[in-house]
Amino acid sequence: MTPNAKPVIPERILLYKQSKERRKSLSCLTALFWLNTDVTSDFPLACSSLHKTFRLGRTDLEILRGLEVAFPRQGVSTIQGASGSGKSTLLQILGGLERPDSGKVSWQGESIYDWSRGQLAAWRNLTVGFVFQAYHLFPELSALENVEFPARLARKSDPALGSHLLDQVGLGSRLHHRPAELSGGEQQRVAIARALRNRPALLLADEPTGNLDINTGHDIIDLLLRLHEEHSNCLIIVTHDNTIASLGKQTYRLELGQISLQ
Repeated sequence: MTPNAKPVIPERILLYKQSKERRKSLSCLTALFWLNTDVTSDFPLACSSLHKTFRLGRTDLEILRGLEVAFPRQGVSTIQGASGSGKSTLLQILGGLERPDSGKVSWQGESIYDWSRGQLAAWRNLTVGFVFQAYHLFPELSALENVEFPARLARKSDPALGSHLLDQVGLGSRLHHRPAELSGGEQQRVAIARALRNRPALLLADEPTGNLDINTGHDIIDLLLRLHEEHSNCLIIVTHDNTIASLGKQTYRLELGQISLQ
């Protein structure tokens, strides 16, 4: 792309921008979660009084300070914040990868960190799909084998389903290519297919375009939105990009350990 060329923004992204009135109504629904437990069916993922501190040398760095938030069952939520604000830490806590120091993360009314390690691992594999900035593909496995890996863990591998997902993300002809033989955008497409393999109810994307150029990044977001609509899951995207952040039905800002609706 030449220096003066404008990035191409897919129509789906343009259509996904929400009005301020729509966001305001959804912020009211979020508030209702804390007043009425009956709405947990509409807001299955929630956390309360989350605290997380990391030790850096002799200094304690408090990342999350009593954070509280709830996310809707369907729809796109985006979380924005400065580098080091704790966005990735929060996403890892929500997905069962990182325990908070204190506080509660609930899925459909159950505290996930009260479960056994086996229960938590099974929930992560069957209910949560992760899309990471760095892709985290196994270099020795083909694209298809990477996509099928979560299904193999669940003992329900079906290469036909994995192939179908790769075809959906535009890699039907690259099934047997290893990550080193794929571009960054193609690797992220494999990662998205892998995240969707077990048909998760919750999809967490941590800076999914962070390692990509602008146009490829827009293509990846367009793909995420399309597959989100087809699979009807809860999609939470952490991003530093204002355009991507504006796509959320709920758009949050993480700052000084607290989260707020924008």
